[in-house]
Amino acid sequence: MSLKIVFMGTPEFSIPALETLVNSSHKIICVYTQPPKKKARGQKILKSPVHIFSEKEKIKVKTSKLSLENEYKEFIKLKPDLVVVVAYGQIIPELYLKISNLLFLNVHASLLPRWRGAAPIERAILNKDKTSGISIMKIEKELDKGPFLQQVEVDIKKDTTSEELKLKLSQLGAEALIETINLITLKKEVFTKQNEDHATYAPKIKKNETKIEWDDKAENIIAKINAFSSKPGAWFLINKERIKIIKATEIEMNGQSGEILDDKFTIGCSKNAIQILKLQKEGKKIMSAADFLIGNELKKGTKLN
Repeated sequence: MSLKIVFMGTPEFSIPALETLVNSSHKIICVYTQPPKKKARGQKILKSPVHIFSEKEKIKVKTSKLSLENEYKEFIKLKPDLVVVVAYGQIIPELYLKISNLLFLNVHASLLPRWRGAAPIERAILNKDKTSGISIMKIEKELDKGPFLQQVEVDIKKDTTSEELKLKLSQLGAEALIETINLITLKKEVFTKQNEDHATYAPKIKKNETKIEWDDKAENIIAKINAFSSKPGAWFLINKERIKIIKATEIEMNGQSGEILDDKFTIGCSKNAIQILKLQKEGKKIMSAADFLIGNELKKGTKLN
């Protein structure tokens, strides 16, 4: 049985799911995505990854706000059998969720009810969780509280970055999604209610969370670096210049918090130390710590902010 599907998604994370549906027996009748944004320099208009992919596949694309009255009327005209939402970036209005016999499926990047909300991947790494996963769930009025139809678990290693976990979960999400849809077409789907006693929340990352505090434990600083990897990036200051740490490792070495302990860019923390391996100056390319130290003399004993 082939379904007419409306897809809602925006970032790169959404692409594997959309591509899997495009290559399936089902038909994508329309894609909703966030509108193009102006890039700061040159005011170049940038379309979302989902927008670009959909145009290549010659799929109808809409970027209007769902809350607009006219947009709801246009949506009704599509007469979809199913709506799939993957990191769309808009809350689905209750009016849509009340449409008779229309299921809204969401691919959520956590094992619900843990890490409901906007930043489940970053929060899982920041919290030093041992596992994460994908939940294929029914969207209901309250955010990420609907029953799930399938979950897939993955391990989080000590050096796993948010970028690596996003890639893995986006691929697993696509596989779990098509399996779930196939069960729906066979009328074999099973909805499992979430346990509210185990619910945790993953709010959007705030700017003040990304600064490295050297009086923290090394393991916590490493978790912050991995959680914020390339974007938004965990950072500190050298001579009032912001430096993002892209990759670092924990070292069993004692010293004052924020003090450079050797010539290998090892920095003391409240417990153990971290050794910086890759970093990025503001507006510059990523470089190795060794290359950075060639042009920036940092003596042993220097205190960092």
